[in-house]
Amino acid sequence: MTAPEDKATGKIWEGNQKAAELFDRRLVKPELYDVMDRVEGGYGYRAELSQYIPEPVCSPSPVLSPDAVVPPEAWWKSLRADLDAVAESSTDRVAVRQEWADRNVPVFLNRPAPQITEWETAHGDLHPANLTASTPYLLDWEGFGRAPVGYDPAMLLAYSLLAPEFAACVRETFPVLDTEVGRVAQIIVITELLQSASRGDHPELVGALQDLVQDLV
Repeated sequence: MTAPEDKATGKIWEGNQKAAELFDRRLVKPELYDVMDRVEGGYGYRAELSQYIPEPVCSPSPVLSPDAVVPPEAWWKSLRADLDAVAESSTDRVAVRQEWADRNVPVFLNRPAPQITEWETAHGDLHPANLTASTPYLLDWEGFGRAPVGYDPAMLLAYSLLAPEFAACVRETFPVLDTEVGRVAQIIVITELLQSASRGDHPELVGALQDLVQDLV
């Protein structure tokens, strides 16, 4: 990673290291072996040496394609167990804030933001490109932190909407999505992805996200 010297710190910069301290050898994730920082010419540099995982990811893109292969039952059980362990872990890092929802849900969904009443620790960026296809390993922990209950399953569902069989397995594995707190988490995630789409990211997902909003509200 590279950033101006005065910005070479904070949540994203420290994410993988903090995740290693909290989760390595407890979860199916690449182990972080070493970190080296350097400042030169007004810029900070961080190099991370991580375990090599010889498995392909579920998708080269966060958005799952309609013809995606649905993993076997053992894959889903492993993912559920790891996300349960993450959720129960204590951290002062923050992935989602109520203030962000209050500002952005009205803009992108034309309705007041829901109040987030239940929180847990989340991976924070759980999509098919951050999951390996065989085990699964959970990759890329830069953004983990406190989020609405059900946030990780909601994120995985949203990115899987174009692959109905995979999305059905997400719903079956994570029944929290059918609860009120799960509905709130989905509204937050949909708002995030519509905001991202407004900047040009994954426009192919917008229609499915809008359909999901109508089902939720």
